[in-house]
Amino acid sequence: METRLEEIDGKYVATLVGEMDTLAAQQTEKVLKPLYNSNGKDVIIECENLEYIASSGLRILLGILKGAKAQGSQVTLRHVNDDIKNVFRLTGFISIFEFE
Repeated sequence: METRLEEIDGKYVATLVGEMDTLAAQQTEKVLKPLYNSNGKDVIIECENLEYIASSGLRILLGILKGAKAQGSQVTLRHVNDDIKNVFRLTGFISIFEFE
């Protein structure tokens, strides 16, 4: 699992590559920890190359969403494949996240 975090044009952009299983989610959370306090900046999570997400990964994304919304920021999941989107659908998260 590879996780990158950048600031581009005043927005945070997180790129997720590979399989976010429980073990990988621990490392991913360390990289994405700044997003829990987005300081009013919008957050884009690029999922084009995300192949799998475990419940621990969903928990991380939910934490980012809660923190961002509390500060008036928006979180957008970009380029989510059908398999990952189905996980969001099955968990009910499909209705609380914005997708591009």
